[in-house]
Amino acid sequence: MLEDKEALHALMTRGWRALDRKDWAGWAACWAEDAVLEFGPWGTIRGRAAVRARVEEAEAPFPSMQHHLLNLHFDVAGDAATGIGYMWFVAVTAPGRTSAPYSMGGPYDWEFRRDPDQGWLLVRQQLGIWWTDGHAPPEGFASS
Repeated sequence: MLEDKEALHALMTRGWRALDRKDWAGWAACWAEDAVLEFGPWGTIRGRAAVRARVEEAEAPFPSMQHHLLNLHFDVAGDAATGIGYMWFVAVTAPGRTSAPYSMGGPYDWEFRRDPDQGWLLVRQQLGIWWTDGHAPPEGFASS
């Protein structure tokens, strides 16, 4: 079970570092084909390709960004797992504006499934926003 928890932690670290590098293919590879993303401003998005497209569109305007995953906890039951954590997202809103970033934070809830060929994959992510700071977020973070 400890190996599974470490594998889940590695999956999330690898995926969210890929987000920071705008490695959309690397990030999307952490998600199951039938994945679901639930995010307040966007509603529910279904399918790996749709999740990737929406997040890529929303985060494309940021010249640089950091996705911090905090207080991670995972529970494993065979080939299924759940997880919780917190997000602290910080992004440069325009080139040269490093002293005035946009940031937000809130809770994550995850569900995972072990794939026999790919290992652990993210099946469902629910993300809430508890706070924001800085300049207004780009258009991609508004409701659509």
